[in-house]
Amino acid sequence: MIPYVRDIDVEYGRCDHVSPLIRRVTANNPGPFTFKGTGTYIVGRGEVAVIDPGPDDPAHLDAILSAVQGEKVTHILITHHHSDHSPLAGPLKARTGATVYGCAVAGHEMEDTGEVRMEAGHDHDFRPDISVCDGGVVLGRGWTIDAIPTPGHTSNHICYALREENACFSGDHIMGWSTTVITPPDGDMTDYLRSLDDIRARKFDVLWPTHGPPVREVDAFIAAYIAHRQERVDQILGALKAGPARINELVPRLYADVDSRLHPAAARSMLAAMIHLVRKGQLAADGAPGPESTYRLAG
Repeated sequence: MIPYVRDIDVEYGRCDHVSPLIRRVTANNPGPFTFKGTGTYIVGRGEVAVIDPGPDDPAHLDAILSAVQGEKVTHILITHHHSDHSPLAGPLKARTGATVYGCAVAGHEMEDTGEVRMEAGHDHDFRPDISVCDGGVVLGRGWTIDAIPTPGHTSNHICYALREENACFSGDHIMGWSTTVITPPDGDMTDYLRSLDDIRARKFDVLWPTHGPPVREVDAFIAAYIAHRQERVDQILGALKAGPARINELVPRLYADVDSRLHPAAARSMLAAMIHLVRKGQLAADGAPGPESTYRLAG
């Protein structure tokens, strides 16, 4: 069982001092993909970085600017291009002159399938001023942040590590309130599992997700995240022992205890696992693995 952490005191627009160097302002965009809303982080004092400014919401922009009144925003850091994370970067840059850091993604990789909506949407216009697709160090007055490429949830996901507090801003890569959605073609399960191992190996004291409260038992939480993914894989492999099947045949069996309205989303998640298992040589598909393919145990 994943030890979810969901207890968070939210007042939209309020600036909460959550650590010596970190403040958080939560946007009023609660929902099935955002939990209580987008938590925008402000790092430092005097000259600050803003992480994931959030949706293009004038009220949230005003709340961020009020929180940093008398200070200078020098850096804007984006974890990925979803519309609950990056769109406000442009308006915030226009008001502050800050430099935007992040990783751009090719347009074709952002295309939605149209079959089922599993995320808040894409910010197709996101283009950082400085790319950190390959990692890098971002320096400010009194703080040092390492950009860590963590593809999986999206191909361009970046986590940001605050050295001074051994803390990681984990975006949607690891969230305390829910598992992370992996939706092909931009989402990739193989990349995601590798990225989880990378973050776990760094032994952070705390994770600050963009949605929800911090994760403080980091190693145990990531271990449970990994175990959950393995459990889903084991279920697929076990089901296919009965013979070849398509995803739309497996989902009602493996998600029998889940509301059928959520089965389309489960099918997209299962596709990510299928692609991963074909790559590992544990499954075979009739052609390139896709939503309509028939899958069987390899060998």
